[in-house]
Amino acid sequence: MATWDDVRRIALALPEVEELGTYGGSTSWKVKKKLVVWERPLRGRDLADLGWTEQPGPVLGARVPDLGAKEALVAEDGVYFTTPHFDGHASVLVHLDRIAVDELEELVTEAWYAAAPPMVLRRHPR
Repeated sequence: MATWDDVRRIALALPEVEELGTYGGSTSWKVKKKLVVWERPLRGRDLADLGWTEQPGPVLGARVPDLGAKEALVAEDGVYFTTPHFDGHASVLVHLDRIAVDELEELVTEAWYAAAPPMVLRRHPR
């Protein structure tokens, strides 16, 4: 299963990605100031909305291409989920300790394509 070291390695291998700390001490990876993936500890409201008493492990936030992709991932297999905080936003939450490294690599790469501005995409086409 994946770790934060895997996220860091995969994200920083993508063009023009930088790693940044956030105000809460979490880490995010951005391309031209656009979030690609980020560490997303669950807040009290998130836990209440999910009916959980505590965070079940590390949680990664990731951009996705659109709401349809989000719905498909969340419907899949218990690796991906969302909270009302992210309603209407093209991103998913990921149980990091439940995702295989190769699937994480695909997710982070797709998140990069979803977040990268057009000028960056032109410099680094698929």
